[in-house]
Amino acid sequence: MVQTLNARANYDRTRRLVGYVPRREADPHTYADLGFKCGLEIHQQLMTAKKLFCNCPAGLYQQDGEFDAEVIRHMRPTLSEMGEYDGTALMERKTRKNIIYRIKSETACTYDIDDTPPFKINQEALGKAIEIALMLRTNIVGELHVTRKQYLDGSIPTGFQRTAIVGIEGDIPLSNKTVRIIQISIEEDSCREVSDVGHWRVYTTDRLGMPLIETVTYPDMLTPDEAAEAGQYLRYLTRSSGKVRTGMGAARQDVNVSITGGTRVEIKGVAHIRWIPELTHNEAFRQKALLAIRDRLNDLVKDRAGWGITSRDLEYNHLTVAYEPLRLARARHMRLTAMNLPGFGSVLSFFTQPGQMFADELSGRLKVIACLERPNLIHSEQLDPVLSGDEWGSIRELLAAGEADAQLLIWGDSADVDTALETIEERCRMAFEGVPNETRKSFIDGTTIFERVLPGPDRMYPDTDTAPIAIVEEIIEERRRELPPDISEDISRLQGWRAPVDTFDYLLKRNLVRLMQRIIEEYDEDPVFVASLLGHTLKHLEGTLTPSAEFNLDRLGELFGFIAERKLDKAILREMLPVVYVHPEMDFESVLTTIRFKAVARETIVGQIPELRRMFDKLKHSNDPGAGGRWIMGELRAMALGNMPLVELHTAVEKEMAHD
Repeated sequence: MVQTLNARANYDRTRRLVGYVPRREADPHTYADLGFKCGLEIHQQLMTAKKLFCNCPAGLYQQDGEFDAEVIRHMRPTLSEMGEYDGTALMERKTRKNIIYRIKSETACTYDIDDTPPFKINQEALGKAIEIALMLRTNIVGELHVTRKQYLDGSIPTGFQRTAIVGIEGDIPLSNKTVRIIQISIEEDSCREVSDVGHWRVYTTDRLGMPLIETVTYPDMLTPDEAAEAGQYLRYLTRSSGKVRTGMGAARQDVNVSITGGTRVEIKGVAHIRWIPELTHNEAFRQKALLAIRDRLNDLVKDRAGWGITSRDLEYNHLTVAYEPLRLARARHMRLTAMNLPGFGSVLSFFTQPGQMFADELSGRLKVIACLERPNLIHSEQLDPVLSGDEWGSIRELLAAGEADAQLLIWGDSADVDTALETIEERCRMAFEGVPNETRKSFIDGTTIFERVLPGPDRMYPDTDTAPIAIVEEIIEERRRELPPDISEDISRLQGWRAPVDTFDYLLKRNLVRLMQRIIEEYDEDPVFVASLLGHTLKHLEGTLTPSAEFNLDRLGELFGFIAERKLDKAILREMLPVVYVHPEMDFESVLTTIRFKAVARETIVGQIPELRRMFDKLKHSNDPGAGGRWIMGELRAMALGNMPLVELHTAVEKEMAHD
């Protein structure tokens, strides 16, 4: 019990030492004090008929469990063009992963598994990439050079991704600054991961090879909110081109974060831009915590060169083994090993992220590199211990541990435990340096976990299968003529229309501003009404109803045209739109029949108001002076809808009720 209280107290103390505050309590000064910097890598699939380097169709997806064949691969590192091995590749080699690809014949071919050279690059995809590069105001390269980028995590069966820079040095405007663009590249997408357990990782290949663009910014964002704003702007910009795919998995964000004294850490595969602020906030404080751990270790451990862990294998009968993972390990005759970490006392329970401590830094690496599924360790500073104080005492005695040391217990197959020992010692040595370069996986709660060593330039080398491709000025100018208005103009237009602010995100990401403009100009419609109909009503319908056929957004323009031609009041659009959305192929006259609309003259509707007032006066049981008007409006609303403006009807009712 004493140990639990001490560990908890240490966790809380180190959280205060780091100065962690929840994001809602942070302000720009918080991030200025940290020296916060952030850059983005935005991946966006292009809308093309075929994949980037073969003739397989793009956009066909396998259902879970649906495949025609399985291919197994074991990845091995290769030398870069400079004769070096990339650190990520060497790390992946340690995992000894068996990579299984589930292949559907309609969506993959022999190119995908490197049994066939690449076809010529997809010209449709290249043209669209050039167009978006122009929208980002980048300088288009004169010659496209395809390179190979190693990926030994198995996400690409060949072990490398073909990629090429299209444009360099652009910029995008934010509300209070300009963010610089380093480059935009065109590349082939990777596989979809199905599972990753132990030494087995499973992928499907339907997404593999689909063309996408990667936009990389400079680390110009100095707060998490600026990072999210830049991500949204790039999202809106690519969608405004009309040349990209939308939906789950069509766009992914990698976020690079650093603070003063720290280093670049990449948060990989952020699924939603709204996650960026919390993730980057927590990563900044995680780096500050790791710097504080560095300072503590360097003060305590004077002989860094001689530092090292000691370990001893244990028999399970040394422990009570009430902890279920240990009971399973004993039943499976797994190797059980104890380790002593000199000078790491109070470090394992040192705060790093909300709900996480330094011990989680070790556990995450064991999962990825040693393939030990979590929970994969217990330690002497757990907030909720699973071993007694006496048991830890006997382990410390066995390891000849000092008072300033910490202890770990791990279990697994013998070879995996050997990898785990090496991995733990390597990560602990990194703690003396501060923040290691690494890629981390994001979670919805705003925390992250180790994914792999951060790749470097040593994983790049030329693609000898693809000759350089000249991008002549005529192609650039042809694409320039097709550019849509700048996304900043769309935002200004929405602001000028006084569209509800809560509709901006939907209208921009669905690229509806030009449709809105056409409706407003052709039918002299109120911009606020049009924005609300699309950004509120249509958005709600998309989230609650399923259309019987594909719903084309051009149908909305046709609907406004029908209303104008029939001289119906626009309020009826809110009644018609749900039917039109669910039955896109239904003609509009049938839609009116479905909602039971009947054409009635304005005079007929207004003429019923006096009689309805007399009826209410006989029936009323309320002293509320407004009850009569509301009752009459309720009686006439269905009849008036589409035949006259409801505000006009309301005025007529109030006028009648004002008479004594």
